[in-house]
Order: sequence, then C-alpha cells, then structure tokens
Amino acid sequence: MGYEKKLTDVSRHKRAIDRQLVRGVTDIIQKKEELQVVAAPSSVDFKDSILHSLNVIQNQHHAILNDSKLHDIDFEVVGDVLCKNNFKDSSCQTSLTNKHIISMDEELSSSKSKICNLMSELSILNVGTIEWFVSDEKVLFYTGLPNMDVFFTLFKFTRSFLLCKRSKLSDFQYLSLTLMRRLNLTLNDLAYRYNVSSTTATSVFLKTIDVLYVRLKELIKWLDREQLCKTTPMCFRQHFGTRVGVVIDCFEVFIDKPKNALTRPQTFSPYKHHNTVKFLIGIAPQGVVSFISKSWGGRVSDKYLTKNCGFLSKLLPGDIVLANRGFSIEDRIALYCAEVKLPSFIKGKRQLSSWDVEQTRKIASVRVHVERVIGYIRNKYKILQSTTPLDYLIKQNNGLTTMDKIVTVSCSLINLNDSVIPFN
Repeated sequence: MGYEKKLTDVSRHKRAIDRQLVRGVTDIIQKKEELQVVAAPSSVDFKDSILHSLNVIQNQHHAILNDSKLHDIDFEVVGDVLCKNNFKDSSCQTSLTNKHIISMDEELSSSKSKICNLMSELSILNVGTIEWFVSDEKVLFYTGLPNMDVFFTLFKFTRSFLLCKRSKLSDFQYLSLTLMRRLNLTLNDLAYRYNVSSTTATSVFLKTIDVLYVRLKELIKWLDREQLCKTTPMCFRQHFGTRVGVVIDCFEVFIDKPKNALTRPQTFSPYKHHNTVKFLIGIAPQGVVSFISKSWGGRVSDKYLTKNCGFLSKLLPGDIVLANRGFSIEDRIALYCAEVKLPSFIKGKRQLSSWDVEQTRKIASVRVHVERVIGYIRNKYKILQSTTPLDYLIKQNNGLTTMDKIVTVSCSLINLNDSVIPFN
C-alpha cells in the first residue's frame, strides 16, 4: 500500500521531517492558487507572502536539524536527497560508517596476503637451516645420518672450512644442500628449494664435496690386528677365526656415454652393458668400509684393478682376504704373506669335492654380509644409482675426480651409521 513500517526512532523522526517539508510546500501551492482565484493582489503582496512562507519552512527545517535528537547526524546533500555521513546508533555505540568498514576489510585482506607471501618467503629461506631439521627422522631422511647429534657434530667438524662469506646461504645450508644430494636430487631442484641460482647450487655442492673429502677421508681406515681380534663378529670367528682382514668386491656406477672414441670402449662394462666407472671396495668384518679405490674404466678386470689400485700395500702378514671368483690374485697376495679365500669352481672337474663345497659354503655365508653393506651404501646414497655426468670424471690437480670424492664421502658417512653386520 506504499507504506513502509519504520522500526527505529531515528527512521521515524526522519519520516516526520520529510512530511513537514512536504506539507510546507503544499501550503505554498494552495496559497498561490487561492490568490489567483479569489483576488489578484499586488505583485508586492504576493511576493511578500511567498517569502514569508519560505522563511517559515526554512526556520522549521533549521529547528529540526538543530534538534538534540539529531545532533550526532552528519548530513550531506547528494542530488536532491539528504544523506547521513556520520551516524551514531545508540544500539551499537559506534561511529564507524559503511565506508570505514569496507576500507578496513580491504586493509585486512591486503595484510593477510602480505603475511602469506612473507611466510612463503620465510619457508624458502629456512630450507636447510638448523631450525629446519627439527627431528632425527628428518635428518635421517634428507642427509642419511642417524640422528641430529651426528649431524651437528659433522657440522662443527667442517664448519671452519666452509667458505660462504659472500653467499646468501649460511655455512649450515652449504652442508645440508650437499648432503641432500644423496637422494639424487638434481642441482636445479636444490636451487629452487634453497632459492638460489643453479650456478650457485652447483658451486656450493662442488666446494663442500672438496671440504668433506679432505675432512672425512680418514674415517676410511684399515684396522690393525689388535682391533680385528677384539671386534671380529662371531659369524667370521666360527669359520676363519680372527684372521679375516677384509672382504673385497667391485661395484660400478653408470656414466654418460663419452664422446671420445678412445674413452668410450675403456669405460664400457661387459657385465653391465653400459658405460661405467668401477671401484674396488674393502669391507672389514665389523661392517665398516676400510678401503675404497679411485675410479677406473668399467672395462678393467677385477684382477687388474686389485693389483694396481694400492690395495695390496694395506695387507698385514697373516691376513685372510675373502673375495669372489674374479679375484684370482693368490700369487700377488702371497708376496705380502697374506692369503686369499675364493669360492671353489669346477675347472674341468665333474663335480666339487666335499671339502671344496664346505669352503665355498663358509665363504658365501660371510660374503652375504658384505653384499649387504654394498647394497646399503648404494641404497642410502642414491646418487650412486644414477648416471654420472662426464664433468664429474675430469681429473683435477690432485689426480682425483669429483666422482672419486663423492664415493669416498659416501663411504665415510656410512661408517658414521650403525653396522649392518651383528656382532653375535
């Protein structure tokens, strides 16, 4: 019916103002019509009458605006409409307007967006920091080290050699970035994680590997006779006493196909059917790595590698070396007053003797532990399962390649973990 119910005192008061204004204008129009119909007064009287009526309406309007009930209302004329700018409602006791609320909402949204961006940047900057490694599980997953204590001890041992004065990364991040390469993460991946360029990540990795090689290579130590006698596990004692000094084997790492026509056949492995580099590794009965050679081309035989890698000079008189069938080096080892034990094979015989079968069984029973150690190294440091770029095979001034250092550091860090061979 065109009537809207007003629920508040203020809205009803405003409606009353509007009605008074309408009645005032209506009275003026009626007076004008009456003057035109009844008697035509002079123009001066009519003008005075109009001015008088307008003054009355204006005074009424001022009186309404000065009313104490509306003293807190700030009016603004927008077109022909009287609008309220600053309205204080007694029910909510606030002077905030809709404009203020909208403005504050926009500021809040902007602040939340800035906080999210800053938190994202902070999480990027904190990757690989001390605060980032919050548990032993996280240290074990990313670095391969058993717990936080070993990790922080390693950091203290190498910290003074990590030169990172002009880098945005800390010395701790230098170490963590390098150790995370064990997961075979690419350097581009690590560059994104640490918010640096790929060139910087590569430089950090190579510099830190050099430091780790120099500081940790002494962890690969040949055990003396006294240490062997005290700590040889029972599985070795039962079959060979305490004379076993080392168990040797070779493992290979895939490399990119060389472009050089001479290097390509030298690195092609007849066992892996791929271009590889080969390492001779020696495992002590206790399950620690006691020897690791430099890298050789995958085509080289196990026998030739063993004779020429410096392994034989480590042997002590009376040592027993356990090896596989490819290591037929009895004559060379005998020169060092040592002995090599190999699995028996037929060599034209119809079958093995009972003694040969028993010896082969004994060797196989302990060699399985060594194969576990080699598998443990390759599984923990997955970078050794990947295909190595040729840049890592360039010899430096000290005659070592980057791959030599990576393998040596990996074996050194394995020795910081618990042995996979039980003592009992």
